Amino acid sequence: MGKMSPKRRSIEIRQKKKRRAKLQKLRQRYLSEKQSKERDEIWAKVTKIAPWLSLKEFLAKK
Repeated sequence: MGKMSPKRRSIEIRQKKKRRAKLQKLRQRYLSEKQSKERDEIWAKVTKIAPWLSLKEFLAKK
């Protein structure tokens, strides 16, 4: 990661918290949806937020 200013570090921490909260909300919506079309739309949002996550990893995290 290297050297980083305290301001930049706090920004990164805030972004990470926001990303986690957003993924948690999307995970709840994904599990509550019954139709595959709705689930596909939610999964598309997840891949924009966290492209490194697989569907299995996304559903496993709590």
